[in-house]
Amino acid sequence: MSETINTVRAAAKADPVPETQPLATKRKQLLTLLAATVVAAGAAYGAYYYTFGQYHQSTDDAYVSGNLVQLTPQVSGTVIAVNADDTQIVKQGAPLVTLDNADAKIALADAEATLGQTVRQVSGLYVNNDFYAATIAQRQSDLARANDDLKRRQTVAETGAVSGEDIAHARDAVSSAQAALDAARQQAEANHALTDRTSIEAHPNVQAAATKVRDAYLNYARNTLPAPVTGYVARRSVQVGQRVAPGSPLMAIVPLDGVWVDANFKESQLRQMRIGQPVTLTADVYGSGVKYHGRVVGFSAGTGAAFAVLPAQNATGNWIKVVQRLPARIQLDQRELDAHPLRIGLSMQVDVDTREQSGAQLGAAVGTSYRTDVFAQYGTQADAEIARIIAQNMPAKRAIAASTAPRKPARNAG
Repeated sequence: MSETINTVRAAAKADPVPETQPLATKRKQLLTLLAATVVAAGAAYGAYYYTFGQYHQSTDDAYVSGNLVQLTPQVSGTVIAVNADDTQIVKQGAPLVTLDNADAKIALADAEATLGQTVRQVSGLYVNNDFYAATIAQRQSDLARANDDLKRRQTVAETGAVSGEDIAHARDAVSSAQAALDAARQQAEANHALTDRTSIEAHPNVQAAATKVRDAYLNYARNTLPAPVTGYVARRSVQVGQRVAPGSPLMAIVPLDGVWVDANFKESQLRQMRIGQPVTLTADVYGSGVKYHGRVVGFSAGTGAAFAVLPAQNATGNWIKVVQRLPARIQLDQRELDAHPLRIGLSMQVDVDTREQSGAQLGAAVGTSYRTDVFAQYGTQADAEIARIIAQNMPAKRAIAASTAPRKPARNAG
C-alpha cells in the first residue's frame, strides 16, 4: 500500500513541469502581440498625423450666428395693431406694427395749412413786382406831365399871362411827382429784395414751411413700422395697447439667408490657421450625412474672455492659467445653406484644412455694408405732398408755368 502511495506522489511531482512550459509560451506570445499592436497603432497614427492630421484643426465649440435686426419705433405712441408673431416670415417693407397717428395727423394738417398760406403770401410778393412796376410807370407819367406844365408856364411867364404863384405851384407839382416816383422805386426795390434770384418754390419762407411739413409728414408716416429686411420674427415683446417710446425694442427679425459660423479654436490651434482656408462643417441638426463647405473669412480681435461682461482680472494674485479660445468667422456656401437652412445658435462640427498658407492671420480693411431702403419712401412721399400743396396754392399763371417747366429730381428727406 505504501509503495502505491509513493508511486502516485512521484508522478504528481513530475507532472507540473510540462504544464508550466505552455503557459510561459502563451504569455510571451500575448506580450509580443500586444507590442506589435502598439507599434502598428503608433505607426498608423504617425502616418495619419504626417499625411492628414497635422494639416487639420477641428472643434465642436462652434455655433451658427447671424444678424438680429431690431424693430424699434422712431416716435412715441400707442400700439393699435401688431401684424406678425414669432416664427413667422415677413417680407421687407411689410407693415408690422401700427401706432395711433391721431396727434401726428393733426400736426401734419396744421403744417400743410401753414405751407399753403406761406405760398400764397410769397406769391403776393411776386404779384407786387408787377404792381410796383405799373406804379413806377404811372409816377413817371405824372412827373413828365408836371414838367411839361412847368415848362409851358415858364415860357409864357414873361408875357404876364401866368402869375408867379401858378409857376410856384407847377414847381411844387414837379417836386411832388418826383418824390412819388422815388417812393415807388424804393418800394419796388424793397419788394425785389424779397423775390430776386429765387422762385416761389425755392423762396426761403416757402422752404421753411415745407421743412415743417416734411418733419410732420415723417412723424406721421413713422407711426407705421415696416420690416427692414426679409426674415423670421423672433423675440416679439410688443402688445396691442402698449405705450412705446423711441428706441424701445419691439421684436427682432432674423434673415436666415446670410448666417455664418463662429468657431472657437484654442490658442494652440491658431498657429497654422489663415484667412481663406477651406472648411468642412456638419450640423448636429442634420447629422454627418449633410456636409457644408466654407472658408475662414476672419478672426476676432480678442478672445471671448477679453470681451466678457466681467473680464478676468489676472493681476489680482489668484491667477489660474486657462487656455483661451479665439472666435473665427466661417462663411458658408450659399447654395448648401439654401438646401439645408440653419438657425442661429445651432451647434456645428468644424474642420479647417490648414495646408494653404498664403492667407493672412489678420484681415485687410474691407467695406461691409448692410442697407435697407424701406424708410426712403417716406422722404419721397413727403416731397410729393409738398409739391402738391405748392402747386395748389400758386397763382394760376405761375402754376401752369411750373407744371410745364422741367422737373428737378425729388430730394430724399428720409
